[in-house]
Amino acid sequence: MFEYTKTILAKVSFDANLFCKEVKKAIQRLLPHEIEELRLWIVALTRQNPELNQCLIYLNT
Repeated sequence: MFEYTKTILAKVSFDANLFCKEVKKAIQRLLPHEIEELRLWIVALTRQNPELNQCLIYLNT
């Protein structure tokens, strides 16, 4: 499920709002250790796409 989630997020990374919606969905279906891995992956992705930074707030809760 984690790899599938990364694939979906990579495909919607062009739109910050859509990306945030998918991050919210991912948090509901991933395991806690996968959520931490996802957070690290998104941090790396936001270095290339700074507009996605706003979605990190969902991973810090």
